[in-house]
Amino acid sequence: MGRSDDRDQLEPIVVVGLDHVQVAAPPESEAEARRFYGGLLGLPELPKPAALQPRGGVWFACGAHQLHVGIAEPFAPAAKAHPALAARAVDLDRLADRLTAAGCAVRWDDAIPGTRRFYTDDPWGNRIELVAVGED
Repeated sequence: MGRSDDRDQLEPIVVVGLDHVQVAAPPESEAEARRFYGGLLGLPELPKPAALQPRGGVWFACGAHQLHVGIAEPFAPAAKAHPALAARAVDLDRLADRLTAAGCAVRWDDAIPGTRRFYTDDPWGNRIELVAVGED
């Protein structure tokens, strides 16, 4: 932990937003990441900084934020912790159909009244939530 000084008592510290979310993937999985996150979910790929390229993985734009697929060895999927990606309400059913057609299980969840959403898993078993935003 960092040390506290007098400024900590006088000036509030404000976290202003979310920059990116990272999910883990096994080694040599970049092609699958591009197929799932880029192809099926339609996220545009972003270039990784040259200094980070040797680590592997793939970065994607996700609206104003980013989703990073990072290589983890050893790898274990996140079955509970997950990113929740916002999709236009008019596209949520089409996205569910696209994922189902590609062999991905889609699990609808109505636990939050007034919120349309479903869960799926990426190619390595990481839980991914898709939430409808906007109007149909």
